[in-house]
Amino acid sequence: MLEEVERWLGARSWAAADRPLDLLLAAKAARGTTVSVVLPALDEEATVGRIVTTVRAELMGPEAGGGGVPLVDELVVIDSGSTDGTAKAAAGAGARVVHRDDILPRIPAVRGKGEVLWRSLLVTRGDVVCFVDADLRDFSSTFVSGIVGPLLTEPEVQFVKATYDRPLGSEFDGPAAGRTAGQGGRVTELMARPLLNLHWPQLAGFVQPLGGEYAARRSLLERLPFPVGYGVELGLLVDSLHTVGLDALAQVDVGVRKHRHQDGQALGRMAASIYRTAQLRLSRGHLIRPQLTQFERDGDTFVPRTHPVDTEERPPMREIAEYEARRAA
Repeated sequence: MLEEVERWLGARSWAAADRPLDLLLAAKAARGTTVSVVLPALDEEATVGRIVTTVRAELMGPEAGGGGVPLVDELVVIDSGSTDGTAKAAAGAGARVVHRDDILPRIPAVRGKGEVLWRSLLVTRGDVVCFVDADLRDFSSTFVSGIVGPLLTEPEVQFVKATYDRPLGSEFDGPAAGRTAGQGGRVTELMARPLLNLHWPQLAGFVQPLGGEYAARRSLLERLPFPVGYGVELGLLVDSLHTVGLDALAQVDVGVRKHRHQDGQALGRMAASIYRTAQLRLSRGHLIRPQLTQFERDGDTFVPRTHPVDTEERPPMREIAEYEARRAA
């Protein structure tokens, strides 16, 4: 298995600089491929506008309302119930903003990132769909062009993850000396990577299996179930492996990713969701307790707080009547 991983790393791991924009634009035009960028957003007023502005200024041509090259055809922010000015900031920067609850109202929405990504397929049209987290700082347009690139130039590639350094620090904009290089992604190292190495060793070559920046062909995404919560990245990666095979998966190094870090208890809930997602795929007939109890100090004692673990998954989008009706139209 190690030999297969090493072979895959040599054949399917690239850097963003390997595909300059002129090459991508030529490949996009030759195949008539369209590209959608989706930003799932929950209370990201501080960062979402800058990301939208950068994509529009650098990767969207005048016909799409931008000022850059015509790589991206549509940019959609899906607001997941924000209580701050996220929607206003995104719209002000030029994005089309759609509220999660306005998509497929027949099926009541639940909280969770995967829920938003799943619903986004109904309000986008691109042949390639690129997901980008809305909390990124120092955002570069190579996060988009890098992971879209192989889908435009390599017909056999269907799913591409971004890889990057994830510095861990207490301040978003603090000095570099205040951050620990490469030690962000704690849930990745403590939960996801061991799970993948033990149960899906073909995927051991992915540097950032839980990263929120990835792109895929719509024809693949519409065939996959979507875990509604934090397990969505691991679920899509594992299901893509089983659906299209290892050589249809790839990763691209886009540099450094700076974003908001979660506290330890939030990481615990993420880890539980990811384990649950893996466990469902390993044995759907033998389910574990879908709850996680954590403890918080209250005066002289510790108080238990029990949280539900994401257990719901959305079916492949091609099974949704409204999506098929839109395809037929």
